[in-house]
Amino acid sequence: MPALLLVEDNEDILAMLYAFFEPLGYELDCARNGRAGLEQAIAGRFDCLVLDVMLPGMDGITLCRTLREKHDYRTPIIMLTARDTVPDRVLGLESGADDYLIKPFALKELEARIRALIRARGRGMRGAGSGGGSGELRYADVVLDVAGHRVTRQGRELRVSPTGFRILCELMRVAPALLPREELEQALWGDDPPGGSALRTHIHELRQVLDKPFAVPLLRTVSHVGYRLADGGEDA
Repeated sequence: MPALLLVEDNEDILAMLYAFFEPLGYELDCARNGRAGLEQAIAGRFDCLVLDVMLPGMDGITLCRTLREKHDYRTPIIMLTARDTVPDRVLGLESGADDYLIKPFALKELEARIRALIRARGRGMRGAGSGGGSGELRYADVVLDVAGHRVTRQGRELRVSPTGFRILCELMRVAPALLPREELEQALWGDDPPGGSALRTHIHELRQVLDKPFAVPLLRTVSHVGYRLADGGEDA
């Protein structure tokens, strides 16, 4: 069964998580503050991090951003928080989280989201080893190294979140064709997509990295249908 790192300072919530996940066969480890969570995440091998936002020592947003940006940490991260405003959710996802669950939450929903993140990561890893050759995808001035988990545009390396990387990979596989929203959600999360505006938030974050610093935007939204990549020679 998967190994989870629970970074949570609330003893009652931690006990609840242990009582639910251990009988299901999950391997669990925990940290009760942000700095301990950072050390354990880097040192251990986990399939998913369950990360509280409000932590002593180092808050969850800073911890997540530190893992992604300074340590190239690719393990899926799901955030737990009582903050339910749109700006709070955007901040969590922009820090590098793959999913965001509002307290109070249903334990079965949390497990479903964890399983979806782990499955998506597994599909991405299998895809990295299956293409042969260099494992590169190219469109316009973007190069995506599947195995190396790197993206460059005009030779400049881009800091793309793990979910943003998977979105870009799916779009580049079919570019410049349209990828329907439902197909993209299935590729990312299987049969358990998160509700609300999770995909739109990840698309917004990817657009900030992929397009904002450059003269020609590539990532296009086809309203109520899906997404596509199109350079200056393609219809928007």
